[in-house]
Amino acid sequence: MHNSEPQSPNETTAQKPEQGAQNDELEALKAKLAELEASNRELRETVLREKAELENQRRRLHRDLEQARRFANEKLLNDLLPVYDGLERGLATEGGDIATIREGLNLTLKELLRIASNNGLVQVDPLDQPLDPERHHAVSMVEAPGKAPGTVVAVLQKGYVLNDRLLRPALVTVAKDD
Repeated sequence: MHNSEPQSPNETTAQKPEQGAQNDELEALKAKLAELEASNRELRETVLREKAELENQRRRLHRDLEQARRFANEKLLNDLLPVYDGLERGLATEGGDIATIREGLNLTLKELLRIASNNGLVQVDPLDQPLDPERHHAVSMVEAPGKAPGTVVAVLQKGYVLNDRLLRPALVTVAKDD
């Protein structure tokens, strides 16, 4: 159906403001769309930059952890070098009496124990103490007059604790019940 009636001038002018409003609304929507697309691009770029930064941080952390693992014992081993030097000098000594060699070994042992202690290692030497099954391993029981039952009467091998964690229990002989 086609409207063949001529449009009156009032109808034409009424449609023009309506079309103008629609065109204005369309232009506003296009501007809003362009603004949202630009904002979306910016957000995408930000997300990509943040993602790349997180990946870089993850790589750096992984590299730092690997370096820490590889060189964790560097300080300890550096502290042990004088002990090695002392033992090598003692072994290189020609002749000498037993007392001098024994004194050198004793000094070397003291230095080794000092270094171990500075790094959190503590000796477990439970002589004359009650048996502690958490830190001592009883290998035999013997008659021990004058000792309370369950008391450690001999230490066959000292134990060691590293920062409150047992590395090796002390091997001990314990007094029997009478």
